[in-house]
Formats: sequence, C-alpha cells, structure tokens
Amino acid sequence: MSIVRWEPFRDFMTLREAMDRLFQESFVGPGRREWLAPAEGTLPVDMYQTEDSVVVKSAVPGVKPDDIDITISGNTLSISGETNEEEEVTEENYIRRERRHGSFSRSVVLPEGVDPDKAEATFDDGILTLTIPKVPEAKPEVIKIKGQKK
Repeated sequence: MSIVRWEPFRDFMTLREAMDRLFQESFVGPGRREWLAPAEGTLPVDMYQTEDSVVVKSAVPGVKPDDIDITISGNTLSISGETNEEEEVTEENYIRRERRHGSFSRSVVLPEGVDPDKAEATFDDGILTLTIPKVPEAKPEVIKIKGQKK
C-alpha cells in the first residue's frame, strides 16, 4: 500500500495553468484574432475631433468616388460602396489572392453636437475624408436683475 500525499499548491498551479491555457486559446491563440480587426466586408475608419469639427477618414483604394455612398441619419454615419474586378482570371490560375472585391460598408455613431447638413467629403489618393462641423454651443444668456429704485 502506498501513501498518497495531497499537495494543494501543486493542484492549485494545475488549475492556474488550465485557466491560462483557456484564456490564451480563447483570445490570443492562432486563428482567434478576429476581434482585433474589422470583420470581412467592413471598412476601417479613423474618427477624431478638432476644435470645430469631427473628421472621419478611411482608406478605400481602387474605388472611384462615384462608387461610394455616404449618408448621415440621426447621429449615425454610414459609408458603403462596391469594388469590382478589373480582369477575369480563373480561380485556379491564382497564386495568391488578398485584394477583396465586392461590397463594403461601415456605420459609426457620431458624437452629439454635429451639423450633418454642412458636412463635406473629399477623396484624395484613395483616402476618403469627411469633415462634419460642430454646432456652435449655445451660450447661456445672462439676465440681470433690475432692482427697485427708491
């Protein structure tokens, strides 16, 4: 008969290793990086604000400005479009195919206090830049109390 000793710290470390492995496989492991990059068919955007406007930039190379639709409904900005293949190549002749063809879209919520009616869009070297001016802040009106004259 052998005596088995229970070593709680050894078992605890095994549990810790199991939890570490679970988190690594769930969030960091190979093939599990989808949450780091936008999903297929979406359009990555940069959005920042200046003192008087909100600026949205996005790279849309190979797309003509006429093929991009920009709408603002309420406080939601939507950018969509479609890219087309230039030439017909059969699938079996490809060595590597990374450029995407097809439709893309992206919707983002704009901060409060912008004026979508005065938004301007420019397209230069495949970079779409949308500038949406902020609404001037309403300054509180100061009302002076007139005292009784004696």
